[in-house]
Amino acid sequence: MTATHEVVLTEDAQQDLQELYDYIAGHDAPAKADYVLGCIDQLLASLAHMPERGAWTKELLALGIREYRETYFKPYRLIYRIIHNEGRHMVYVYLIVDGRRDMQALLQRRMLRV
Repeated sequence: MTATHEVVLTEDAQQDLQELYDYIAGHDAPAKADYVLGCIDQLLASLAHMPERGAWTKELLALGIREYRETYFKPYRLIYRIIHNEGRHMVYVYLIVDGRRDMQALLQRRMLRV
């Protein structure tokens, strides 16, 4: 299947992945961290084919913001935005975090820069 969108991780999302790997490797095992990141990599790759399948991010939707979507590799949430510009179809991933965290506060800090 040919990709229709280019998937780009922001610096914050890249940092999220590194922190996630370090945490899992340190508290469980490097093999488990490799497995989790491999599954997240597959999920990221799948966004290139069908990014619209993700749900709107409920915390942002409650604020009237309907630009960001999310998908899961439970318990991890990937929050992203689809942008079409000058014939390019892009998916920007902004956040890759454990969904059990205080998402409202995290989203305000990270996405809204409040």
